[in-house]
Amino acid sequence: MKTKLWIVDKDVDNSDSYPQIIEAASILRENETVAFPTETVYGLGANATSDEAVEKIYQAKGRPGDNPLIVHIADYSQLDELVEEIPDTAEKLINAFWPGPLTIILKARKGVLSKRVTAGLNTVGIRMPDHPIAFELIKHAKLPIAAPSANSSGKPSPTMAQHVLEDLNGKIAGIVDGGETGVGVESTVIDCTLKKPVILRPGGITKEQLEEVIGQVAVDPGLINPKDTRPKAPGMKYTHYAPNAPVYLVEGNSNFMQEKINEKRREGLKVGAILTEESAKAIDADVVAVCGTRQHLETTAHALYDALRSFNQSDVDIIFSEVFPLKGIGLAIMNRLEKAAGHRYIIDEHAEK
Repeated sequence: MKTKLWIVDKDVDNSDSYPQIIEAASILRENETVAFPTETVYGLGANATSDEAVEKIYQAKGRPGDNPLIVHIADYSQLDELVEEIPDTAEKLINAFWPGPLTIILKARKGVLSKRVTAGLNTVGIRMPDHPIAFELIKHAKLPIAAPSANSSGKPSPTMAQHVLEDLNGKIAGIVDGGETGVGVESTVIDCTLKKPVILRPGGITKEQLEEVIGQVAVDPGLINPKDTRPKAPGMKYTHYAPNAPVYLVEGNSNFMQEKINEKRREGLKVGAILTEESAKAIDADVVAVCGTRQHLETTAHALYDALRSFNQSDVDIIFSEVFPLKGIGLAIMNRLEKAAGHRYIIDEHAEK
């Protein structure tokens, strides 16, 4: 399959961009797959009502069959067509955060969506993206669009069209290149089918922001111990975001990380490190991916996947990453890093608690 590339300006009314969006939308209506930018990462879209179309997502990504997909919409009227009911908590979140990086789990209306979207569950995750290209593409497709991240399953999510090409060139019908994405980590997923809403995946909307709108929310225990858990949202069970070399999360100060780097060097290994700008001034590794600043963790979230992918262009044997506080966007950053590392930690047991 030849993958077509459309280079589109975020100003979608631009005379050069608009016909390309129309063409990409028509391909979606033909039950083919098209990658496109959102405000979080690039998604791989297909007609969410068609088994044939959704199956092409799974085939292109090599995605496990029990990993459900998020459905993207561009019109509020589509929501009523896809779900049985909209609880008050969901209504409040929709009013506060849509369009935006928030996926809401609701009871799926029977017989509308492909069963490949829900992975056999009676619920579905839905969001309305806050990106002009994604919004116009979905609007002109006139379909709900199932769209996981546009990468090979298990690899770092794509924040640029080039990342999509690296993983999926020749496997999908087309890529809408709208430049670099914004947030850098995927949407927050919250289950509103329960009496007390539960975060199934931390992301661009923080727990604190959600609680300002609807009060206390829980965090699913499957995020902590996912191995034997049936995934209720994308990314809960399987290793994700991993570069080719193994990743370890280092919990300790700069001196402790430097000691661990030096130990591996003495073993003859080439060591990579994911560091913020502050830490990069104090730590020496063979290859360093600078990932935002600790003062502004939104910059770390934005740069994270590009940092992880960058190590595949080097020949490092092992990668160490600093860790981040489990609050605000830090919760989402650590969720992605733990997935990339397979929950492997190196902890300074002598550090002050």
